[in-house]
Amino acid sequence: MTTLPPLRIGKYLAPYPIIQGGMGIRISGANLASAVANAGGIGIISAVCLGLNSPYYQKGNLFKANRLALIDEITKARQLSPQGIIGINVMVAVRDYETLVRTAAESGIDLIISGAGLPLHLPEYTADYPDVALVPIISSTRAAKVICRKWERQYKRLPDAFVVENPNRAGGHLGAKYGELSSSKLEAEQVIPELVNYLQNELGQDIPVIAAGGIWDRYDIDRVLALGASGVQIGTRFITTDECDADLRYKEFHLNARPEDVAIVPSPVGMPGRALHNQFVEKVLQDSPDLDKKCLANCLQVCRCRDTQETYCIVRALDRAARGNVEEGLIFAGTNAGRAEKIVPVKELMAELIANSN
Repeated sequence: MTTLPPLRIGKYLAPYPIIQGGMGIRISGANLASAVANAGGIGIISAVCLGLNSPYYQKGNLFKANRLALIDEITKARQLSPQGIIGINVMVAVRDYETLVRTAAESGIDLIISGAGLPLHLPEYTADYPDVALVPIISSTRAAKVICRKWERQYKRLPDAFVVENPNRAGGHLGAKYGELSSSKLEAEQVIPELVNYLQNELGQDIPVIAAGGIWDRYDIDRVLALGASGVQIGTRFITTDECDADLRYKEFHLNARPEDVAIVPSPVGMPGRALHNQFVEKVLQDSPDLDKKCLANCLQVCRCRDTQETYCIVRALDRAARGNVEEGLIFAGTNAGRAEKIVPVKELMAELIANSN
C-alpha cells in the first residue's frame, strides 16, 4: 500500500500533492478552489476576465471589473476555506496581467500559477509579498532554464515550483505549436526526469515539479510521481463536481462527452487549444462566415480577432459556455473528457484520488 506524500510549495504545505487546475472563465472560481483546499489539495481560481460576469461590468471597463471581481472571488474563497491553500492562475497573455497579479498578492493569495507566455517579470509584481509562492507553467526544460536565469539574475530568487504541462493531453491553451503536438519530446516520461535533473543537479535546488495534462486517477498520479514529480495538477476531472463554478449544463456537456469529441482548435492568441466539439467548434474549424469576430474587450496582448478579424472572440466564447450556452460557446477539455460517469462532490473525488494504492 502506498500513501501520497504532502506537497510543499514555498511556505505552504498541502496534505496531498494535488493542485486543481485553473479553468476560465469562471469554471474554477471560489466555490471549486475552496472545496479542493478544504479537502487537502491546493485550490486555484482562474483570474482571467472574472469581471465579465460580475455586477461591476459595463462596456469599456472590463479591466476595472476584473480587478474588483478578483478581490471578491479571493475573499469568498478565503471565507469558505480559512485554513486551506488558495491560489490563482493568470495568463501572461492578458493585458491586465500585472494588475491581476498585484491585486491577488494584495488580497492575501497564497500562490500564483502563471502561463500562456513566460512570466519573466512575475517576481517584480509580487516583491512586497515574499510569502506568495510563484509557480510558472512550462512545457519544456528549456523554458525553465530561461525563467530561472532571468529571475536569479534580476530578482535574486527562483520559482517555488514548476507546473509542467503535457500539451499532448492537456485542455485549454497548449504550450506547443501545431507541428509539435503529439511529439514524444513533450511527454511527461521525457520532460519530468529531465527537468528534475536540471533543477536538482545543475541548479542544486529542490524545486517541486508538478505534472499537468492527462492526469485522471490514482494510477496517473503514481505514474508521474515515479518519474520524479512532486505533485500533479488536475483540471478536466474537477469540472464534473458539484462545486465547479460553471453552469450545470456545462458540467453535463462534459459528462455526456465521448473521447472522440475532443478537438484541437485555433485560438486568437495564436496557440492551439483543446476543446469539446460542438456547433461553435464546428464553425471555428470551418472558418464559418457566421462566426462573431467582433472583439469584445481588447483583453489580450496578441489577438488575431482584434488585430486581423480572424478566428473569434475567445472571451465571449468562454463566457458564453460557462453560463450554460454549450452549443455556442467554447468548452475547453483535456484528452480524458468523456471518462466521468457522474457529477460528484469534490470531497468524494479527492477521497478517490488519495486512497491508498496497491
